[in-house]
Amino acid sequence: MIKPKTALIASLTGTVVVALCCFTPILVVLLGAVGLSAIVGYLDYVLLPVLGILVALTLLSYFRYRKSNRKNCCK
Repeated sequence: MIKPKTALIASLTGTVVVALCCFTPILVVLLGAVGLSAIVGYLDYVLLPVLGILVALTLLSYFRYRKSNRKNCCK
């Protein structure tokens, strides 16, 4: 089983990466540079749901991390 701290760090990293791709033109520039600019119009259909899923996963990981720390500190 993955440790709560590792899960929290992984979900935070994923959320930040997807947020950067949603709110900045980083992904648009990268796709244009490699010749895949035709799929830029479909990014909203993919990135926004993924952002929502990763935010939910981050919240779940955070609460799991807090719960594990609370068990460890009160022994």
